[in-house]
Amino acid sequence: MSQSRTLDLEFVRQQFPPNHWQWAYFENAGGAFVPYTVIKRMSSYMTETQVQPGYPFPESTDAAQRVNSGQRLMAEFIGAEIDEVTITASTSINVYVLTQALRHLWQPGDEIIVSTLNHEANSGPWRRLAEFGLKLVEWPVSPESAALDVNELEQLLGDKTRLVAFPHVSNITGDINDVKSITEKVHAVGAMVCVDGVAYAPHRSVDVKDWDVDFYLFSFYKVFGPHLGCLYGKRQRLLEARAQGHYFFGEDDLSHKFNPAGPNHESIAALVGIADYFDTLYSHHFDSRSESFFRRTGKLYELFAAHEESLAMQMLDFIDSKQAIRLIGSATSDKNSRVPTFSFQVASMKASEIPLLLARDKVAISAGHFYAKRLLDSLSLPQSEVVRCSMAHYNTSAEVDLLIQGLDKHI
Repeated sequence: MSQSRTLDLEFVRQQFPPNHWQWAYFENAGGAFVPYTVIKRMSSYMTETQVQPGYPFPESTDAAQRVNSGQRLMAEFIGAEIDEVTITASTSINVYVLTQALRHLWQPGDEIIVSTLNHEANSGPWRRLAEFGLKLVEWPVSPESAALDVNELEQLLGDKTRLVAFPHVSNITGDINDVKSITEKVHAVGAMVCVDGVAYAPHRSVDVKDWDVDFYLFSFYKVFGPHLGCLYGKRQRLLEARAQGHYFFGEDDLSHKFNPAGPNHESIAALVGIADYFDTLYSHHFDSRSESFFRRTGKLYELFAAHEESLAMQMLDFIDSKQAIRLIGSATSDKNSRVPTFSFQVASMKASEIPLLLARDKVAISAGHFYAKRLLDSLSLPQSEVVRCSMAHYNTSAEVDLLIQGLDKHI
């Protein structure tokens, strides 16, 4: 067992199917690779317990225990209680259900502030509340930096503000917003926050209690798991919301009221595999397992962040050397300020051309608006799409070299 305090990449990559490393993969913001532990949990559930859970026969009892373990561990993963977490098909559907669950609390003329920086998942459903007489207020980004200005938010907040929807990290810029500080300002006027953490949770540890957020969302398929979305809500906020499930589930039934479609049992059971993966890495890098799962993952994320910061520095040094590249977002590699997601445009080249060119060298990147079309439209860019290169903790410096070499060859 290693006692290293730097990330052992060889060991990390051994936890995944080896075919993943045949290409240099930089589309992690779209979806991360899944380790063997998650695959095993999914397969074993479907092989051994693929029955309706919760009934008094062995396979059904086992199924319920596996599903409950997935729910419990993922609640602990973010510092929440088990009944404060709803796991459904996606973040997009979670936000939509949440807007419908909350709208009875508000009156025509009440205001919802929606950040232009949002992925559409945390934007469109709130904007639709205008159909019910609510006023939608735009929290724009700077056209130069594509960043949010908290001072501008303070000018937008007022006695009619009911909720502010914004991202922890933009899936375009990679810049980290100060959730705790923003939440304090919003709470000061008696309003709530709904924070999209999809682009944050794969890179930094989540602590919903310390940040005091009302609602926080992320996607497990970005956090090395199956295609599911997680909605956290403060218990009191969840009780105030109106159930969106079947009529026989009561308003105090937090395990059902925000999941009209019902849980995906095998996928939720497979979430235990994320915990298995983190525990495997923790045991390899640290001495003791006496700490809680929440604390163990926090320490691991510190290793992830340090490694990702070095990859970011490597990428930004290259971008800085190329006058033809326009980076969208900040040019810092500081792990406290950004995650390693980089979006840019290249003078005299269409964004859609560049991934095709790099694919010839087995380098995987992407191009598009990435469901942040409102953001890109607001920046008045030459094109409506960007090139995006996004890294995860399992990427290597050598892979970033391949990416840089490919870009340098064609730009």
